[in-house]
Amino acid sequence: MKMQKVHGSGNDFFILDQQDLDSNLTEEQLRELTKKVCDRTNGLHGGADGILYVQEGHKDTDGRMRVINADGSEASMCGNGIRTVARYLSEKKNLNNFKIQTMYADLQVKKSDDLANGVQAYDAEISPVSFNAADLGMNIGQDKLIDGKIEKLSPTLKFSAVAVPNPHLIAFVNKEVLEGDTLGEIASYLNDGKNEIFPDGVNVSFVHILDDKKIFVRTFERGVGYTNACGTAMSASSLMYHMLYSDQVALEEKITVINPGGMVNTIVHKNQDGNYWMSLIGNATVVANVEINQEKALAGNFAGYSWDETGEQEKYEKFINTIKE
Repeated sequence: MKMQKVHGSGNDFFILDQQDLDSNLTEEQLRELTKKVCDRTNGLHGGADGILYVQEGHKDTDGRMRVINADGSEASMCGNGIRTVARYLSEKKNLNNFKIQTMYADLQVKKSDDLANGVQAYDAEISPVSFNAADLGMNIGQDKLIDGKIEKLSPTLKFSAVAVPNPHLIAFVNKEVLEGDTLGEIASYLNDGKNEIFPDGVNVSFVHILDDKKIFVRTFERGVGYTNACGTAMSASSLMYHMLYSDQVALEEKITVINPGGMVNTIVHKNQDGNYWMSLIGNATVVANVEINQEKALAGNFAGYSWDETGEQEKYEKFINTIKE
C-alpha cells in the first residue's frame, strides 16, 4: 500500500489513494487504519492529524477527498488538506485548474505561485458559508451568533459562529489570552460529546490581530485537538475579520494569516447573491513517499515500511524561518 506524507502549514496528513490499496477497505477498516497510522505515540513515523482518502469523483470533478481525523471521525472539509490533494491530483492527472468533490460541495482548486524556492502552493475555494445555527449544530436560543457572548463559556469573550461547511466558533483576543489556557478549556468542553451548546463538537479558534490585513490564528480542531493549522478555521477567521473589522480589510483584499505551523494567504469574496466564499492559498508540501504492508498496518504493526523523503520539508522550514524573523 502506497501513501504520501504531506502537510499544509504544518497540518499533516497521509494521502491514501483508493487505487493504491493492497485490497479494498471497509468503512470500519478505514477508520481503524487511520487511528493506528495517525497515533502520535505509536503510529507511523510520528503519526499525523488524519488520512486524506482519495477516490474517483463524479463526472464534473477530477477526484474526491474524504477527511478521516486521527480519532477515526470524518470531517466535512479540510482547507489545508485539500491543497495537498489538489497537488496530488494535479501531478497524477496533469491538471492545473479543476474541481475536487468534498462532502458538501465541489470545490475549485488551482496551482498558485510558489511561496519560495521549492515550496509549492495551491489555491483552494472554501465554501459553502452559513451562519445558521442549524447548519452549525449550535443550540444557544438564537438563529446566529456574530460577535456575541455565550455566558456559559466566558463572561468577557465575544464569539462568532460560522460553518464553512464544518462548524467554527471564533473569538478575537489579545496576545495574553491567545497564548493562555482558555482556548483549550473552552474547546475541550465543547468537544466532550456531552455539552448542550455544540453536542456534535465544534472547531474553536482564537484570533489575534497583528496589523492591517494580518492576523494570527490558533485552533483547537474537532477530532484532532490543538493543531499547527486548520485551513477552514483560517478561512472562517478571515471572513469574521472582514465582517468585524472592515476598516482594516475589504473584500477581495489579500490577508496574511500566521499560524503555529506557518502561514497562508486568504481572500474573502462575496457573490451577487450575497453569499460569501474564501480563497485559501498556501503550501502543499510532500514530506515523503511511503510504502507499507496494509494488513500489518491495520494491526498497528509498522515494521518494514519504506519512507522516502523528498527534501521539501527542509525548504519549507527555511521559508518559515524567514517569516518568523
